[in-house]
Formats: sequence, C-alpha cells, structure tokens
Amino acid sequence: MNTQPEQRHVLVTGGAGFIGSHLVEHLVARGDRVVILDNFSTGRRENLAGIASDRYDVIDAPVCEGILECEPGSFDEIYHLAAAVGVRLVIEQPIQTIETNVHETSAMLRFAARSHSPILIASTSEVYGKSSKIPFSEDDDVVFGPTIYSRWSYACSKAIDEYLALAYHREHGLPAVITRFFNTVGPRQVGEYGMVLPRFVQAALRGEPLQVHGDGQQVRSFCDVRDVVPALTKLMANSACAGRVFNLGSDRTISIFELAQLVVRTLESASPIEHVPYETAFGPDFEDLRVRQPDLTRIREAIGFSPVTELTQTIRDLAQWIQRDGPVMERSA
Repeated sequence: MNTQPEQRHVLVTGGAGFIGSHLVEHLVARGDRVVILDNFSTGRRENLAGIASDRYDVIDAPVCEGILECEPGSFDEIYHLAAAVGVRLVIEQPIQTIETNVHETSAMLRFAARSHSPILIASTSEVYGKSSKIPFSEDDDVVFGPTIYSRWSYACSKAIDEYLALAYHREHGLPAVITRFFNTVGPRQVGEYGMVLPRFVQAALRGEPLQVHGDGQQVRSFCDVRDVVPALTKLMANSACAGRVFNLGSDRTISIFELAQLVVRTLESASPIEHVPYETAFGPDFEDLRVRQPDLTRIREAIGFSPVTELTQTIRDLAQWIQRDGPVMERSA
C-alpha cells in the first residue's frame, strides 16, 4: 500500500529572486512540483542552478501576463514574492515600484480567489513607516511621510497589498497569509538595489571602503534567508494563520556602523569604513528610520519560529557565494 503523500503543486512568483530561489529549493526538497513565475528583472537564472530542473517549470513573464498561462485550481499553494525591491530601485523608479507591487498582487489575489487556493503575500517591515514604537508589532499604527518623498511609495504600495489580501480573506474566505520581512540576508542577495549587507561584503572582499550612510547609528535586525524560508511553509500549513499578518525576521539588533565593523572583522578585510551623507547616496529629502526591530511574539506562538543562524555565519556564506557565483558588479567610484 502506497503511503507516500500526494505531490503538491506550488506556484512561486519571483521564484528566481533572492528569497524566491531559496523557497523553490526548499519546496523541491520536500517533494513539491513548482512553477516559477518571474520576468527576471531582478531575479537571476543562476539562482536556480543546483535545483533539480525536472522538478520546476519557469514562466518568463510579468505576473499579470504569466498568470494567464496558469489554470485556476491547479496549485495547492501560491507564494507571491514578486515585487520591486531595494531602496535605490524604489527611489529611482517609483512608478515601476507602485505599479508592480499593486497591480501584480491584485492579479494574483484574483487568480487565487477563483479556486480558493491558499496564498502567502510577501510584505515588508517598511509598512510600519516612521513609527517610533519599538519593537514593531503587527497591530501597531503605521506612520508614512509625505507623498512628495518617493521613499514612502514602496511602503504605501505594500500596505495596499496587505489591505487587498485581508479584504479577499474577509469577503471571499480566501486563505491568505501576510508576512512582513525584516532585512532578510544571505547567499544570492546582491547589493545592486541598495541592500546593505551584500554591499558591505562586496567592498570588504575587494579591499574598498565600506560606505555607511549617515552617522551609521541607525539600528536594524538581520535574519538569514535559510531561517526565513522554512517559516513560510509552516505558516501556510497552519490554517489558523489565514487572514493574519506576521512579522518575520530576527529581533536581535545591530547598528549599521557595527555591521560594517563586523563584516570587516569576520572577513579579515583591510577595508576602511567611511560615512556618506544620505543626500549624497540618495538625493535630497531622503528620510530613514533610526530603529527597525520586530516583535516576534505572534509568529513564535503560531509556528514556534526562532532564527538560529549567526550573523557572522551569514557573512561568511554570503562572501563565499559572491566569490564563487555572484554577479559581476561595478566597482565603487
């Protein structure tokens, strides 16, 4: 008698990206058949190397177009990770940021609702905006800056995504789960779009200055992608999580200047650390948060989440990936 569980069919948008490719790898390892929907605007085919190619299919298209090739009801789970990412991309291309995040999420929710397919919507800690209540809890108020600063367009667009997902849950009973990522880091992450850790590691490996924006006393929490990804599938497996929002990350904090020091020390680099004013890095009127730290009470109670990977290990593994497989990046000026 065959007691093997039936193979799940899973859709992952943004599956060739940093987090998405790790999720695809995890899903394939547990025996799933995966369809990756990605237009490769920021994703990389190289991220999928090493994953059994006979266990996944790729639809190379924007979400709104690629979803037309999929049959409603054909997926047991949907993970919607496709989004405009990175502070620099948000500031330089605000129209693309807003339209990508809102239109594509709306299309995915309509698709999932047609067959009542469980869906996870990837959101972000940016949704908290300029809130000064630390740590951030899922039911806290959010505080955005004025619309004249494109910095806040990303936060607003992801907040709209959350409103949409929760509305589909309330009005149609769609089993939708929302995760707010807090500075996920690890191998396959690139610094091209403003991600701080790969920028620092890349510079340290080259012996170039690590550029810290502002005074470097802004505080962040970093969590390894290999701790984050298993939590996504656990949230989807728990029906009680539907219709709820979960912070996902580490609650251990470190200042950006301390992070630069840690990278230099861990990689035994001779790179200096230099401070760059925000207006030089991002233009005038840029606003940043002093502290971004999650309250993890809700996700701990729901799935027992507790990150285990030390930041020094993440730094070493990211450095190894950059040296072996990372994309060629322009050197700093």
